[in-house]
Amino acid sequence: MKICLIGKNLSNLLLAKVLANKNLNIDIIYNYEDKKRYISRTIGISKSNYNFLLKNDKSMKIHSWPIEKIKIFNDKKNLKESFEFNNKKKEIFFLIKYDEIYQHLNKSIKYNKNIKFTKLNNKKNENYFINNDKYNLIINSDVNSQVSKKFFQKKVEKNYYSIAYASIINHKKIKNNVAIQIFTKFGPLAFLPLSNTKTSIVFSVINKTKKNSKQIINLIKKFNLNYKIIKFEEFEKFNLKFSMLRNYYFKNILCFGDLLHKIHPLAGQGFNMTIRDTEILSNLIEEKIKLGLDLDNSILEDFEKKNKHLNYLFGYGVDLIYEFFKTDNKFNNIFSSSLFNLFKKQKFINKYATYFADKGI
Repeated sequence: MKICLIGKNLSNLLLAKVLANKNLNIDIIYNYEDKKRYISRTIGISKSNYNFLLKNDKSMKIHSWPIEKIKIFNDKKNLKESFEFNNKKKEIFFLIKYDEIYQHLNKSIKYNKNIKFTKLNNKKNENYFINNDKYNLIINSDVNSQVSKKFFQKKVEKNYYSIAYASIINHKKIKNNVAIQIFTKFGPLAFLPLSNTKTSIVFSVINKTKKNSKQIINLIKKFNLNYKIIKFEEFEKFNLKFSMLRNYYFKNILCFGDLLHKIHPLAGQGFNMTIRDTEILSNLIEEKIKLGLDLDNSILEDFEKKNKHLNYLFGYGVDLIYEFFKTDNKFNNIFSSSLFNLFKKQKFINKYATYFADKGI
């Protein structure tokens, strides 16, 4: 049985790793390999998703950094702590540099006998691969592919009119296992530890503020609570949009990764959704194999039925959190102050919020 993956991106590298472990034959076809390495971006991975990654690749552990707490602050309260998420001194999620996990997965599957890479050119296009019967399933996670443009254009979209600025700060050594989220009038700012001397920064700035790089750095320094900063590494920036695909599959072609769903980075849940999708798809394929059945589009139908409503609820849940704090900031945080006071009195809310971030809905 053979599976074709369209796109050489992080989602497909992970999926190829997981499926090749089942001794399935995987062809990865791609028009280009993104040369931009996203050296300043990081990925937050929940505890349950992290365990799934380790199950498929134990060496992933050397690239990760554990986070024990998440502290929430608001700049209109003079940076006084509003709330804290924790799990009794156990790790609640892990941080990995995007470039490190990409290079690690790429290297780990490069010489796998079950995986073949094909770079497309004018002589070999996507139609050559998808318009024949040699693949049981085709999984597409390339937004710019011919398949995406032809079959998967219907989606729910929202423009946040914001730009995310990502960088890594080098700082003096401290015990660094607490992530910080600050809701500012310019947009949410996150400090995400990578080691005792490095911390990732993600600052989602509303476009109307129109800040240049120097002003962004000055704002980060202003809101910095813990670190004696030595230097900032390269800044990357990208526009923020919300996107949910309406139809997950067409015939034997399934959409995947960012093509399927894209959400605000506020809660650090974007790639977590893809990991959950990977596990669900992997389990559906495993069930077919155990029953001795062929892999066909019934798997894709089951995947959509099982996942679509959950992804919608989770994605809109994150969007609701963003809109709540955006509105709350305009009213001097009167809503969030009352809400967090309630949270502090009700321990089950902390427990449920941690569960929501870990396992989704």
